[in-house]
Amino acid sequence: MKTLKPFFLTAVLAGLVLSPFVLSATDTAENKPKPYTLKTCIVSGDKLNGDMGDPYVYVYKDKKIKDDPGREIKFCCKSCLKDFNKDPQGYLKKVDEAEAKAGKK
Repeated sequence: MKTLKPFFLTAVLAGLVLSPFVLSATDTAENKPKPYTLKTCIVSGDKLNGDMGDPYVYVYKDKKIKDDPGREIKFCCKSCLKDFNKDPQGYLKKVDEAEAKAGKK
């Protein structure tokens, strides 16, 4: 019985120490935003990584959805974000349609 006590305590302590790492790994895997798969800016239609340089990456989160992991949107430049924010649902609909069309090819 004396030899089981230290073993049991070690197992309990190890579980307590490692549990935050296990929980955080599953949380981040489930909370990743949906990736942007298009090769063009949804606002301007310009190619990403074109004349404007690297794309501007933005993660849109719907405030109406609790714990929304978000959705990645890539723009040709940061100024396209202003236009996107005027009608995000309209642009998201365009993204969905374009991704569906690209998936059928």
